[in-house]
Amino acid sequence: MIKTLYVRVILTFLGIIIFSLICSFFIGLYVFQKQISYEGQNEMIVVGKEIIHRYDDAKPKDTDEFLNSMVKVSAHPIHLYNHAGEHTFYGLKKGSPAVTVPPEAVKQVLQGKLYRSSAEDKDIFIGMPFMLNGEWRAMFLQYSAENENIVNRMVLFVLLLVLLLGSVCILIAARYLVEPIKALTNATKRLAKGDFEVELKVNRIDEIGELTQSYVEMAGELKQLEQMRQDFVSNVSHEIQTPLTSISGFAKALQNHDLIVEEERSEYLDIIIAESERLSRLSDNLLKLASLDSEHHPFNASPFNLDEQIRTIVVTCEPQWSAKGIVIDLELPEAVKIKGDEDQLKQVWMNLLSNSIKFTPVGGNIRISIDSSAAEVSVTVSDNGIGMSPEEFNAVFQRFYKIDKSRNGNNNGNGLGLAIVKKIVSLHQGRIEVDSAIGEGTTIIVRLPVSPPAPSRKSLKPFEDASAPMDIVRE
Repeated sequence: MIKTLYVRVILTFLGIIIFSLICSFFIGLYVFQKQISYEGQNEMIVVGKEIIHRYDDAKPKDTDEFLNSMVKVSAHPIHLYNHAGEHTFYGLKKGSPAVTVPPEAVKQVLQGKLYRSSAEDKDIFIGMPFMLNGEWRAMFLQYSAENENIVNRMVLFVLLLVLLLGSVCILIAARYLVEPIKALTNATKRLAKGDFEVELKVNRIDEIGELTQSYVEMAGELKQLEQMRQDFVSNVSHEIQTPLTSISGFAKALQNHDLIVEEERSEYLDIIIAESERLSRLSDNLLKLASLDSEHHPFNASPFNLDEQIRTIVVTCEPQWSAKGIVIDLELPEAVKIKGDEDQLKQVWMNLLSNSIKFTPVGGNIRISIDSSAAEVSVTVSDNGIGMSPEEFNAVFQRFYKIDKSRNGNNNGNGLGLAIVKKIVSLHQGRIEVDSAIGEGTTIIVRLPVSPPAPSRKSLKPFEDASAPMDIVRE
């Protein structure tokens, strides 16, 4: 059983060459058979006339010796017929095959006419009248089998030579074709084992070169996705393990009634409740992100008043910003209509406002404004909080990314809020712009189409939000 592509390619090419040569030989023989026969007859007519001419000039006494010498010179066997039908054959050697001359041909030549063999005759020959010793004879010259064998051997040699040279070229060409495929196969095996450090030389511009280039790009994307997956698992494990450790530690401490006073017991219970709520928020956010990544998450676009929704969010978050004495400035025009998923966009404004409250100091200020046009609505959320460096503009939208704790001091978040924001805005065919400076606050602008098309979920890869670049503006 043939398994390797290299052997299959070689055998296929060899089969094609052999089949083509055989077919070409028989087709050429069929096409040129008449021409070969006609040219051979012309040659024999010239030879016959030369024999008659030499006989008339020499007038040899021994006719048989003369005709035998002519046969050796011309390499064409001679048949002589007289009026009585007697036949004399002069061949190249004893036992050489002789043609069968039909009686009609003999009769025609004895009448002084030239005769050419036709397609009905099995052999190629010509006949012409020959005056021998004062009597007309019918002389027939047959096509030499010796000459035909030489031609056949030459044709066979050429065919074999073509086959040999073609086979060598096929071996080289097949190796040239198969080697890149073998390299791709080995690279695929390495990739299947988790080795993403695949390097393939792309020095071809044909289809195999394009395939190799696509493979290299795919390997790079898989490597990136694998790294994101590992980071995601690591971050999730860390975010889950930290509150679980606290809950387990304080729960074990509460079991020892002798070491814990009543005041500490209440404090420990508060910590357990807070860590449990943190786990619950993490679980909710992970489920929300997983749902947004899937193709089955509902997207119910309907028109609603964006300004009313933002006012409702501000009221809902009042306990948070009023506890820090933060002033909220709203610049919201009346009746700003937009079409989108109302529940998803509510999550966007809730996360953005909560983030600003978290990183704005006591007595700070947060401004929320809306600018609208015929095709687009822009929502701007600005604060005078701790701000961030330009290197963090993209990072803050990665999953589980957190602002430096030394500048924050707040570790209640899980780093998923802005990732959810980015995902929802992407589903609405919108974009996010960021401007910030350390110690000067942060401005986030969300630009949404007034009437977004249906989201194209297949174009959004899992973890895409973690590395997709943001539009960055500097005011």
